[in-house]
Amino acid sequence: MAKPTPNPGPRGGEIGILVYPNSQAAAVHGLTDLFCVANSVHHAQGGTSVGEIVVSHWKLSEVSGRIVRTYTTCSGRSQKLAAIILPPSIGVPETSNPSRERLCRWLKARHAQGTALCSVCAGAFLLAETGLLNERTATTHWSHAQELERRFPKIKIEIEKLLIDHGGVFTAGGVMAWIDLGLRWIQKLMSPTVMLAAARFFVVDPPRTDQRLYTAFSPNLLHGDAQILQLQHWIHSKYSEELTVAALARLAAIGERTFLRRFYRATGLKPSEYFQQVRVTKAQEALEFSLHTVEEITSMVGYHDISAFRQVFKKVVGLTPAEYRVRFGLGGKHRG
Repeated sequence: MAKPTPNPGPRGGEIGILVYPNSQAAAVHGLTDLFCVANSVHHAQGGTSVGEIVVSHWKLSEVSGRIVRTYTTCSGRSQKLAAIILPPSIGVPETSNPSRERLCRWLKARHAQGTALCSVCAGAFLLAETGLLNERTATTHWSHAQELERRFPKIKIEIEKLLIDHGGVFTAGGVMAWIDLGLRWIQKLMSPTVMLAAARFFVVDPPRTDQRLYTAFSPNLLHGDAQILQLQHWIHSKYSEELTVAALARLAAIGERTFLRRFYRATGLKPSEYFQQVRVTKAQEALEFSLHTVEEITSMVGYHDISAFRQVFKKVVGLTPAEYRVRFGLGGKHRG
């Protein structure tokens, strides 16, 4: 009989946070605090310094042109970097420049040594510049998805995901997804017990994987096709009516095949997908701010089959209408 594999226990390690231009200070310091709380829990449970997480901040020096450590929670110890986190930035990052190219070379060198690279929200743009996301799936904040895809067409964007783990490369979606990423690393370098205790301390859920709940439909209205724009306005005002490709093509006085091609080119969505997004958005508003029943809302947004509506709603949002109301409605248990 084979002997059971011994539990190696918390292995700890150093996590570096790259403080690049316009990176979000709240995320940098929030991650630092999160890992420090995890260390406190670890020691309270009888752990030693061997299993703790050392946090360091890194920055491109304007004097030497090198990336240097500017802060560490444990200056007397030297650790191999287990991970480097690229926090969110304020706004969409600028395109590549000599400073960002130096950061990318440094990141690729660390990755070649076994350090995992992790981005949060718009930090994905800097990670994408390294080329390490090419031919991989990745996520970012839902509002940045189109721009990331435009700049880096070799990356497959899965915007519904909140956290994607490729082992040596991680991407996290929303601005606050640094919490989910940080908790994942606490679990990896310490233990699930420490991770759950840290989550309870910050009064947050354990790591999530889906950001559909927090995605708002934001249709492109600046594409320059006046006929398609008029149809979009019509859809938004007549969303509860029976909408067909044939009817919309007739309204635009163009052939159906031409209409389909131009609509997709302008909006990035098929008409059926666009209808669904508009109707689900209206349903979300009703579930959040009205006392109408799910059956009433189903009819209000243009569906006749409540079962079909539930399936569409869950596909787009990630929850059933009833679950969504419990979480986000006026009388919901949780407004997260």
